[in-house]
Amino acid sequence: QVQLVESGGGLVQPGGSLRLSCAASGSIITIGTMGWYRQAPGKQRELVADITSGDSTNYADSVKGRFTISRDNAKNTVYLQMNSLKPEDTAVYYCNARVLPTRQRQFVSYWGQGTQVTVSS
Repeated sequence: QVQLVESGGGLVQPGGSLRLSCAASGSIITIGTMGWYRQAPGKQRELVADITSGDSTNYADSVKGRFTISRDNAKNTVYLQMNSLKPEDTAVYYCNARVLPTRQRQFVSYWGQGTQVTVSS
């Protein structure tokens, strides 16, 4: 079994910063692309940023220049540093990882449980 556990969400004022973390654990051979998605009330889940195993990154236009994704392969952990937060960044943030589990022959997509980020004064 593979689990993704997120942390770091919370309430922050506009212009503030938060850092999200997501650690993968379990029977893992290797991890491919890891990413962060978010879902605001009444909206579809959308990609925020992702990072390949080779550290190539991709960002949604709405967060470019404000958010930074990074990973620590030794810890099977992905981070999302969020700066200059805006009220429209308010959402539940979900971690995703494409994992090659032990005794499997192909990568499987796993999701975290989600962490709430609220940007409000």
